[in-house]
Amino acid sequence: MTEEQLSSNHPPLPPTTEEDRFSWLRLLRSRKVGPATFRRLLREHGSAQNALAALPEMARAAGIDGYEICPPGVIEAELRAAKAAKARLLCLGAPDFPDALGDLTDAPPLLWAIGDVSLLHRPTIAMVGARNCSSLGARMARGLATELAGQGYVIASGLARGIDTAAHLAALDTGTIAVMAGGVDVIYPAENTALAGDIAAKGLRLSEQPPGVTPQARHFPRRNRIISGLARAVVVVEAAAKSGSLITARDALDQGREVLAVPGHPFDARAAGCNLLIRDGATLVRCADDVTQALPPQGKAFHQPTVTQETVVAKRAPAPALHARILDRLGPSPIAEDQLLRDISASAGELGPALVDLELDGRIQRQPGGLLSLNS
Repeated sequence: MTEEQLSSNHPPLPPTTEEDRFSWLRLLRSRKVGPATFRRLLREHGSAQNALAALPEMARAAGIDGYEICPPGVIEAELRAAKAAKARLLCLGAPDFPDALGDLTDAPPLLWAIGDVSLLHRPTIAMVGARNCSSLGARMARGLATELAGQGYVIASGLARGIDTAAHLAALDTGTIAVMAGGVDVIYPAENTALAGDIAAKGLRLSEQPPGVTPQARHFPRRNRIISGLARAVVVVEAAAKSGSLITARDALDQGREVLAVPGHPFDARAAGCNLLIRDGATLVRCADDVTQALPPQGKAFHQPTVTQETVVAKRAPAPALHARILDRLGPSPIAEDQLLRDISASAGELGPALVDLELDGRIQRQPGGLLSLNS
């Protein structure tokens, strides 16, 4: 049982009873069942209950020994945590589920939400960028978000420090959606706790993870597809040549959303990703009007943007030899980044992007104090 592309993107009929919702959760939380497999199982078996009954035999046929579906107690605990967090469950195909996500092949079947779910049905623009953004980048993000919000757009981002924070703050009173990598009740980074509380009160927090889940490196790339999927366009304000923001841009291209970027100085590494996107066809952004003029007419189907997917993937192309040296040196015991630098005889300029790649792929993790280890 592996994730696969489906021949039909038509969303399944949503659950209508508590028992059905429980079964949906149980199926989705079962091992080796992701969004695409979930939809295939529902299509083939007619209901989550039937799919759950068939899973063990399907696993045996696939050569997986000792397969067990998600225990009921796990889902009961998830529902208790959601109730404590005052989170609401949104099911694919239901009227309150965001329309923009429903047609995606890898649409999350279930989302937990805290806040104003009506924002999911307003036109949305995503803004992403560097965590260590410059003051000019933060000012640009605030200005764009303020102007776009004034034109009626909801601003979606990822609640990270830097550009995300600036965009959320600017749109707090007009409509902002924070898509979270961990549970909808787990605030990361902790410095945004107050902002997350304000977003819950005035905007919307959203996650496909169970409440209580601490975000791991592997969760962030999956989160990014939801940020871009909610939006008509993704605006990249500052981004290095290899960064999570370019993953979001790649997702946007997959989904037929427009990709736009704010240019930066050629000598500023934080602008390198944006400049590459613009060079290869992304719309250059100077002000909010540049964004709105690049959008397809409201109500039209999403179109294929000018910049190609191959361009974005190429800019993130891994360096296999360097990655292998890093992985060979790291183990479960954390070591300092400067020690790793000496051990593998790489330059800081080479090591940084490679570590970002491996962290985003979920293969390594950063520990307190700047230490690195293999992801267990």
